[in-house]
Amino acid sequence: MRSFPEAARTELANSQLRSNLRNATDTILAKRARVVAELPDWEELRDAGKAIKCDVLAHLDDYLLEFEAAVQTAGGHVHWARDAAEANAVVADVARAHRADEVIKVKSLTTDEIGLNDALAAAGIHALETDFAELILQLDGDWSSHILVPAIHRNRTEIRDLFARTIAPGIGSDDPRDLAEASRVYLRKRFLAARVGVSGANFGIAETGTVCVVESEGNGRMCTTLPEVLVTILGIEKLVPRFADLEVFLQLLPRSSTGERMNPYTSLWTGVTDGDGPQEFHVVMLDNGRTRVLRDEIGRQALHCIRCSACLNVCPVYSRTGGHAYGSVYPGPIGAILTPQLRGVENAASLPFASSLCGACYEVCPVKIDIPRVLLHLRAKAVEAKGRPTERTLMRAIAWVFRSPRRLKFALRLAERAQTPLIHDGVVRRLPPPLSAWTRTRNLKPFAADSFRSWWRKRR
Repeated sequence: MRSFPEAARTELANSQLRSNLRNATDTILAKRARVVAELPDWEELRDAGKAIKCDVLAHLDDYLLEFEAAVQTAGGHVHWARDAAEANAVVADVARAHRADEVIKVKSLTTDEIGLNDALAAAGIHALETDFAELILQLDGDWSSHILVPAIHRNRTEIRDLFARTIAPGIGSDDPRDLAEASRVYLRKRFLAARVGVSGANFGIAETGTVCVVESEGNGRMCTTLPEVLVTILGIEKLVPRFADLEVFLQLLPRSSTGERMNPYTSLWTGVTDGDGPQEFHVVMLDNGRTRVLRDEIGRQALHCIRCSACLNVCPVYSRTGGHAYGSVYPGPIGAILTPQLRGVENAASLPFASSLCGACYEVCPVKIDIPRVLLHLRAKAVEAKGRPTERTLMRAIAWVFRSPRRLKFALRLAERAQTPLIHDGVVRRLPPPLSAWTRTRNLKPFAADSFRSWWRKRR
């Protein structure tokens, strides 16, 4: 993947993107503030959400086995997937077993993470996105730039022009109602004809084997009830211990994500029921790096995430670059700590630095993930992974100078004289290699002509 600074430079040149982002995030933030202010126990709810997530990760092995047993008791099938390839193979095998050359999907970041659509296409199976925003991106060969609003970088005029070229020839209106109706007409027949549905999950309940999806359009309800077969991809960290725990998260999630008191559609299903909904249910329990994250006492906080996107909407870095600069389906502050851990920090070393460390993300996180702390932790790991011998040598030399007052005095005098040709308009704008990396993004103040030690000696 491209480094964040390189990708961000490209995105910052897109003024339409920045305008779209500003309008959308400002609206969501204002709505969130209103509905959060209604709850006198909001901080207590955050504490409860964090406590539940900590409990899940501390006893994940037990909860996973409890969930598996409950799903099987309810008539479902459980598959364990160590990585993306194993998860994708399960979905492809189920589709082939039912002679389905198309599956319908409800929006799922987890399926995007494992590249399910491409894997199914390679097996001759088309995965149809049914979420409005995901459909827009699929029709244009684009990809998500926001956890909650994947097409946040598109405005309605762009969407109208896309629909006119693809699913709704001749459409002239960019009114949201007309655009939504065009997608409904396109999707309705496919909903009714689908044999296999694929979903993600917001929560899996260990106690009952129940799966929960919250969404705003109703397409999720279609995908999880109309097909004969349903396959759910569930990240192993998505469990909650008891059904009663949903009380906490169904208050935290909608307020943090869309600024609503509750989601328009909250779908729950447990196994199979004769004559009602899918008659065959499969759940794929996905690891794909999560157990590696779990081993890190500081970094494991990232697995608490309930995918609300509140941290994106408040982040000054994300609001200017958008999601594509992060090179992952998990953008923004949460992506900056989750992606490097799932992929290996050496494969996404620039992402922990894609932050001003202002702390706004921690303040809005509904489960109190200390994102700034994890960012600093991962920055240290990224530096270790790079293993730059020049940097280590330089730091050792600086330490040697600082251990002696005489050496420090000589070094300061030498630096004060050597900097003269580098000073322009009162600042140092460019240093020679290898120090040039510092001045690519910042100016440095020159060393004072009269050092503190010299000033103090004269004063005495």
